[in-house]
Amino acid sequence: MDMILELVTKGNDFLWSFLLIVLLCGTGFYYTIRLRFIQVRKFAAGCRQVFGHFSMNGEKHEKGEMSPFQSIATAIAAQVGTGNLAGAATALIGGGPGAIFWMWVSAFCGMATIYAEAVLAQTYKTEVNGEVTGGPVYYIKAAFKGTFGRVLACLFAIFIVLALGFMGNMVQSNSIGAAFVEVFRVFEWNIPPVTVGLVLAALSVFIFLGGTKRLAAVVEKLVPIMAGIYIVGSLLLIFMNITKVPEAFSLIFRGAFQPDAVLGAGAGITVREAIRFGVARGLFSNEAGMGSTPHAHARAKAETPHQQGLCAMISVFIDTFIILNLTVFSILTTGVMSTGKDGTALTQAAFTQGFGTFGIFFVAVCLFFFAFSTILGWHFFGLINVKYLFGEGAGKVYSILVAVCIVIGSTLKLELVWALADFFNGLMVIPNVLALLALSGLVAKISRSSQNAGK
Repeated sequence: MDMILELVTKGNDFLWSFLLIVLLCGTGFYYTIRLRFIQVRKFAAGCRQVFGHFSMNGEKHEKGEMSPFQSIATAIAAQVGTGNLAGAATALIGGGPGAIFWMWVSAFCGMATIYAEAVLAQTYKTEVNGEVTGGPVYYIKAAFKGTFGRVLACLFAIFIVLALGFMGNMVQSNSIGAAFVEVFRVFEWNIPPVTVGLVLAALSVFIFLGGTKRLAAVVEKLVPIMAGIYIVGSLLLIFMNITKVPEAFSLIFRGAFQPDAVLGAGAGITVREAIRFGVARGLFSNEAGMGSTPHAHARAKAETPHQQGLCAMISVFIDTFIILNLTVFSILTTGVMSTGKDGTALTQAAFTQGFGTFGIFFVAVCLFFFAFSTILGWHFFGLINVKYLFGEGAGKVYSILVAVCIVIGSTLKLELVWALADFFNGLMVIPNVLALLALSGLVAKISRSSQNAGK
């Protein structure tokens, strides 16, 4: 395992030290300028699009389509997972408080990127075997004709299956297992994490086999409830330490440019590491530019691609600027970074500081629902690409393999699981971003025409 971790770490150093930071932030900045700061100008319109379609009544659509709210709920279900609880903690430990500043920057630019992803997903969606589908493989082939486009689309499909369906879902189950290990310790129960993995796999398979309709019905109910509970609990904790909030902001802004001034010269964290961990964990959290959420946006029964793009922007805002920040300020205002804990355990330590033993249960339960919803979303995204690569018949085999990965992930070391996820996430970004850049003219044209029409 140590040898595998070393090899994957070297691969991540190559990908995340320069290449992907430039690609992701550069693409987001380019779209921000080209679309004239659409994430600011059309923020209110995006909120109206999302919450104007709010429903928990199980809207039904034909041919595998979803309502706009169901598509956003599916996207947020995939986005709001361990990245918001465990990922925020690993970013703080790996890159210092300054990593959060760079997470904000990448998320702000990412709102423009994900707008483009959703617009293209809607524009190039298609119907396969009587079911509406879409995603990056379709707009990658539209961006690059001939053999190159087909190869690039296939590479993306392979990478996303590995990144989300397998490695990503291992991260989710690993974090859930770690959270419940802390709970079991309270009661002095000798229950191994693999037990949690088995239960999680069984619940997941039940939803997997129900197809798009069951997925949409579950996430449109689960997402608002789980987000609401975590928001209330986090706000209570932050208000209990409200006098520490200015100091937390100071740590973030100073740490973004002078990590040593915050952590001490002996910490060894540089500005480059702050940027790397901020962008990498931000991507794992909000998925802007990664090419995952376009699969949900393609299935939305939207009036125009532009309107679905506005909805997509709000999903990044909810994920990073609301839910992830609540975790960050819960940790920074409780002063638990010095405990030596990392990942889920660090977040639990923060809530334990405010709520005692109940904090351990609270984080474990929230993480279970967050990660469970992400598993459902990521399985769905991977499934679309498995069908693209191998046909309809491969779907059940893929679902079984995902369930096996969920069980395995609950038993692995934290460092290896996150390293593998970062590596394959990075690989899937490249073909997706190349297509986004190649089709930027079309996105800008659709945006202009829709806005000129008053939409």
